[in-house]
Amino acid sequence: MDEKLLAQRLRAFSADRDWDQFHTPKNLAISISTEAAELLELFQWSRGTGAWAELAEPALHARVEEELADVLLYLIRFADRAGIDLQAAALRKLEVNARKYPAEKVRGSDKKYNEP
Repeated sequence: MDEKLLAQRLRAFSADRDWDQFHTPKNLAISISTEAAELLELFQWSRGTGAWAELAEPALHARVEEELADVLLYLIRFADRAGIDLQAAALRKLEVNARKYPAEKVRGSDKKYNEP
């Protein structure tokens, strides 16, 4: 994925519509949350027993794809406006998580691990 290309395309899309004025931190954060909630809504009444098999249904798969794209685009737009390098931030966060959740202590467990 070329985050910089997507950011450039989003900048142009927004500029063409004079939308930069609306792309405030609050509005973009709300948009990320709203789109993530729309993704969650697709599974609202799912019992979770089908796991990933649920996504074999083409209509659901297409809707999930669309909501994920919305989340990604708003996330990239927010990061671009804020001057945040998402790739660098994500790599730093992975390092933090690796220290916070050492594999030898959390492997195979979904329990919240708290460092001593």
